[in-house]
Amino acid sequence: MTARNEGLNIDGARSRVRAALAEDGVDRDATIRLLAIGDNSVDAIVVAGESVVVAGTEVAALAFHEVDPRIEWDAHVGDSGVAGPGASIACVRGPAASVLRAERVALNLLQRASGVATLASRFVAAVEGTGVTILDTRKTTPLWRDLQKYAVRCGGASNHRTDLSSMVLVKENHVRVLGGVTELFARLRARPAGAELVEVEVDSPAMLAAFVESGVRVDRLMLDNFAPSQVHDALGLLADMREQPGGGRLEIEVSGGIAIDTVRAYALDGVDFISVGALTHSAPAASISLEVRG
Repeated sequence: MTARNEGLNIDGARSRVRAALAEDGVDRDATIRLLAIGDNSVDAIVVAGESVVVAGTEVAALAFHEVDPRIEWDAHVGDSGVAGPGASIACVRGPAASVLRAERVALNLLQRASGVATLASRFVAAVEGTGVTILDTRKTTPLWRDLQKYAVRCGGASNHRTDLSSMVLVKENHVRVLGGVTELFARLRARPAGAELVEVEVDSPAMLAAFVESGVRVDRLMLDNFAPSQVHDALGLLADMREQPGGGRLEIEVSGGIAIDTVRAYALDGVDFISVGALTHSAPAASISLEVRG
């Protein structure tokens, strides 16, 4: 998993920001051309329309700078900070035409990252005091995973695996391709000692019982689409397997359709992680706007 305090690689985002600006046709703005808006300097503020956990300020600033290096971005609230309704997140100064051309792309990035951070913070708050860590998933927008996972960290949650190479996660379709759990367990027993972290998704009480009976050792077990009562029963069944030979400990992750109003019920004693795909695939864009000062 990625450390919470790891920053965003802005240089790595530059080419994608440029592509987003090109997609928006910033060099062919018909309204700017018709109104003959030029290089007269303007001041504008980036304003929160609701209470938001801010994320993505650097990539928003990058969008302005890529349109025109003369634009200045003065952040009033940094990433991970909270901006209340009507609060100024940043001040933007520069040539009027350039500020207006960059506005939409910069806000799109800031709104979506801040939406993810805000939702992540709500999930973290919902399990406060339980010792459970909230994780994201790989259900992210293609090519913007790094920004969304960074936003998750800004909201106080943590990242699950970054990509397919980060760790072994055996899921339902892997088991089907292998032909069932018997073959899965055989291959797990045969894996080299000291291999990378291995997590196995268990999608039913029947598969859980088979896993326990097999005696196979893995690093983490994901209880997927279990009801809270089933998670409770599973923890009891796994109690004797939690402490593994050699000092290792079987970690327990719960996942599958967990919402903000149900997450606390899953944060049982013995659960280490709760992974929530909604952090990135369903977070609403935060209400943030840019207002030119008259």
